[in-house]
Amino acid sequence: MLLFAATVFTSAFLLFLVQPIIAKQILPWFGGNASVWTVCMVFFQLVLLGGYAYADALARRVAPRTQAIVHTLLLVASLAFLPILASENWKPAPDTEPTARILLLLLTTIGLPYFLLSTTGPLVQAWFARSYPSATVYRLFALSNLASLMALIAYPPLIEPAISLQTQSYAWSVIYLVFAALCAGSAWMAAGKPLVTNPVETLMNPATGETAPRPGEYLLWLLLSALGSLMLLAVTSHITQNIASVPFVWILPLVLYLLSFILVFDVGGGRRKSGWYARIWGLPLLFGLVAAMAYYLSLNLGVMKLRYLIALYCAGLFVTCMFCHGELAAMRPAPRYLTRFYLMISIGGAAGGLFVGLVAPRVFHIFLELPLALIACGVLAALLSWRSARSGAIEPKPRNALYAASLAALAVAGFAAWHTWVYVDYINTNAILMTRNFYGTLRVKEYDRGEGLSSRALVHGVINHGWQYTDPKLRRAPISYFGPGSGIAKALDFYSGRPRRVGIIGLGVGSFTAWGEAGDYFRIYELDPDVVKIAREQFWYLSDSPAKIDVTVGDGRLNMERDAPQQFDLISVDAFSSGSIPIHLLTREALQAYRRHLAPGGVIVYNVTNRFVNLAPQLKLVAESEGLKILQIDDDPTEDKYSGTSYVLVTDNAKLLSDRRFADAVTIEPIKGLETWTDSFNNLFKVVR
Repeated sequence: MLLFAATVFTSAFLLFLVQPIIAKQILPWFGGNASVWTVCMVFFQLVLLGGYAYADALARRVAPRTQAIVHTLLLVASLAFLPILASENWKPAPDTEPTARILLLLLTTIGLPYFLLSTTGPLVQAWFARSYPSATVYRLFALSNLASLMALIAYPPLIEPAISLQTQSYAWSVIYLVFAALCAGSAWMAAGKPLVTNPVETLMNPATGETAPRPGEYLLWLLLSALGSLMLLAVTSHITQNIASVPFVWILPLVLYLLSFILVFDVGGGRRKSGWYARIWGLPLLFGLVAAMAYYLSLNLGVMKLRYLIALYCAGLFVTCMFCHGELAAMRPAPRYLTRFYLMISIGGAAGGLFVGLVAPRVFHIFLELPLALIACGVLAALLSWRSARSGAIEPKPRNALYAASLAALAVAGFAAWHTWVYVDYINTNAILMTRNFYGTLRVKEYDRGEGLSSRALVHGVINHGWQYTDPKLRRAPISYFGPGSGIAKALDFYSGRPRRVGIIGLGVGSFTAWGEAGDYFRIYELDPDVVKIAREQFWYLSDSPAKIDVTVGDGRLNMERDAPQQFDLISVDAFSSGSIPIHLLTREALQAYRRHLAPGGVIVYNVTNRFVNLAPQLKLVAESEGLKILQIDDDPTEDKYSGTSYVLVTDNAKLLSDRRFADAVTIEPIKGLETWTDSFNNLFKVVR
């Protein structure tokens, strides 16, 4: 039994550990955007589906010895993928469609190892059930989720801060070798069991008296699994894009999702078939939390503090997952059908992931996944309650309670549908343009500012990327993050009196170009092509600036690495977006790439304005590692047309460092234990406020 348990535990641990390792390798190549993680999740779910389909076919249709031979050969073949290091040949060109390229990159880098890890759970459980017919096989499913949870929780505070990314990849590959040996051993141990004890014919023969699952049960397995997956990704996106772009907050929903699997399939921890889940408390909590999540979707978002909103949506996700996975556990079939059961769970999980990761961004111009998921929760709860009430196996009293529950669930679904309409109306308020793509949702909103003035703003999730007056007389005013007291405006003013060359990573609406004068040259690097289109068509900074302006689409750092030296006087690094910190723009190697484009005496200016992370101490370490000096300039203007800002200036220009414009520079306090970030070693955990 220990061999089977060790195989399942090791495979699940590696399965979830490989996800952050490989995602961190490729994040810099695709702009460091949160959508990269979503596409990675889609890949993981699709490969998991393929692994479960393979496990189902192998366990049900192939003799034990042949199973061992086939699986061992695949394990040996997968070793050719080691170590799991993404080739730099996959770095995208500026006009590359990111989704397909990420999927192909992952397939060629970790495809077969991840596929085989995905097969392990259902396949080893099938071998275990054949080897030990009287044991509780579904506890191995709880064990696998526990291992996944441990990998997920251990990575940010323990693994990432202590080990470089390359070393992580090599260490993972070594552990994978151990897994391959364990898995092959499990296959041959199951194949070597005496036929008298475990004939495949007995396990797979319907004549044993076990009832085969009906088509309706297969459909419910799929729907419950899909709803759990949909809620996981939808709540994660809602928290990171519409509530607060807090680092690591995405981990909490995934932890709760995995925890629900552990609790409901830990059948030894309770007498019920669904482990620690019960409808008597699960349905009332589900109804209450779904209603609360729907209520706080939009109109009332500002009445609750961020931490309470995050707690509400995480609690709602957990109860929803307990409902989905608890109902799944209650309907689990006899062990001989377990591979088919897991296959349907995988199909549902992949369907939920595909909807959020690939379908929704192309179908909806706003974020509708969570509102639709809340409606689906109510409808599915009503369906299950009605189905149970109609069953002849229960007494009249619980039947009446279930009828009441189905009506309550429909009422909750209606409430969620009503607030979905309110949410859409709220999003549409003042919006003159809404669009969505791989990089997120974008809205252009127009506001009446009183006294006959109006303005337009570009909003990406919860991040305001700048605004502009619509009055032609005021359009050229440099407002928002670029007021005269801001560190970046002061830095540009230092080079006044002659034509200036400026490089900008992150366009926004082009506000900084308002400081441009005739003879100046601005070269702007913008990741999102839709941002470029909106800045040109809905705002006037680019068209009205007297400076010459070029805009290059694609990741700023990658394009700078491709460009010939530009001799910039100033480089602005201002590319923060909802739900992501662009670490690849803040490392030592990134600074080296910027310096290649600096003119002698030039300056690099980082916008470090952020409520949730303190980047200045890290940038101080990066600057000092390259022999440069650093200044932090904070600005808290009283006029509402300017935003409070914090900029960090990195330079070796002694005159700039001693200039009176920067006499108000603040002291940067070090963070104990913080180390210089590089492309292969960085630790966001240390700089979270």
